[in-house]
Amino acid sequence: MEYQQCVDHLAGAYRIPPAEREARRGNLPALLDVLGRPQDGLRGAAVVGTNGKGSTVAFAVAALSAAGVRTGSMPGPHLQEPRERVRVEGRPIGRAEYAAAYSEVLAAIEEHGLPLPAAGLCVAVAAAHFRRAGVTRVVAEAAIGGRGTAVMALGLDVKVITGVAMDHTDLLGDTLGRIATAKAEAVRDGDHVVLGRLHPQAQTAVEDVLAARAGLTSWQVDRQIHYAARPGTGPDGPVLDVVTPRGEHQGLSCPLPGVHQHHNLALGLATAAALAERGHAPAPVDELLRRAVAATRWPGRLELIADARLDDWRGRVLLDGATNPQGVATVAPEIERLAGPVRTPPAAVVFGAMRGKDVPAMLAPLPESWPLVLTRTSSPDATGPAELHAALPPTRRAGAVTAPDTPSALRRAAALVGDGGLIVVLGSLWMVGETRTELGLPPA
Repeated sequence: MEYQQCVDHLAGAYRIPPAEREARRGNLPALLDVLGRPQDGLRGAAVVGTNGKGSTVAFAVAALSAAGVRTGSMPGPHLQEPRERVRVEGRPIGRAEYAAAYSEVLAAIEEHGLPLPAAGLCVAVAAAHFRRAGVTRVVAEAAIGGRGTAVMALGLDVKVITGVAMDHTDLLGDTLGRIATAKAEAVRDGDHVVLGRLHPQAQTAVEDVLAARAGLTSWQVDRQIHYAARPGTGPDGPVLDVVTPRGEHQGLSCPLPGVHQHHNLALGLATAAALAERGHAPAPVDELLRRAVAATRWPGRLELIADARLDDWRGRVLLDGATNPQGVATVAPEIERLAGPVRTPPAAVVFGAMRGKDVPAMLAPLPESWPLVLTRTSSPDATGPAELHAALPPTRRAGAVTAPDTPSALRRAAALVGDGGLIVVLGSLWMVGETRTELGLPPA
């Protein structure tokens, strides 16, 4: 298959109805069996949680690289191209490599009658490529939930729960406790568990699940894992000191903006330390660790394009994939800081969301004076702009306009802010990816 054929096939898998997705999900273990169990050669961590998973994976890969480990990673979702979901040493694999692994997987699916949903396809393709590339250590981001997410088929024995917030309530439950239970059920007997900070209700639910598992070891932020920021002189501001049960790392520069990334950095280092604890990796070399962490980049998370160009418009575009109320509230202070001095309007927000999202709560942290351009992405699960508009409270509805798709929404926002203005793209990672493509940015 050519690369574009793989892209089109995967896009078709995203469009199948939910009931068919569910029916196909159970085929993944059998499909991996007929592929010769490529997962058997893998050791590593599965990262579960509501927010912060991708950044945690990126920092864990950086820490492992400082230990001399050639690491594969499986972040998700992709922003622009599906090959972004299969990375070696933090970089997306090439199109030809992706097509080769995808062709291997699809041939097995067709020969044995084992169709997969999109998430299962992504996992099988990644496992097939890692075997081809001789990669044996991997950090994988789980999709929604934990109990049935596709990456669990890889059998990775370190589980990371970054945090729990209200999101995907239609699938996971309508309380923090139920959502936390769904995520914690990714943990299996004998795992090593790394926990971020948890709301008390989520903490109780997670502890209940872990109590039912045998042979666990666990570390948690503020218990066995600690971090603290102190003034720094580098370009990224404060430096971090991080302590895990495997050692202390001082003077780390956190290159990703927002204080919430300090938590994700600590979790990433703890993930690498947990792999060392399990004998899957050596400890990182401190000086190499400082360099690797400082060089970490993660697109679409408070990513500022300072010299964005769109037709004749020139200005700034700030991209963030916050997809739930907690995520937006976390990044809102940084968004306002980056907006800078007051202007008219100070910024325009291009907003899109998937079905089932709490739209008013997602927009509540942003200034009401900022105009909204509501749109939809090409995702089959996206909410339409008219439905988004109807969901707004009356005070926000008056200042909101709609656009049929991301490219037209960006141009509408550019007209609102004028040259030199700021466009904030928020609410959907699909939209972040479509924006990067529209701005001429390559996959990263």
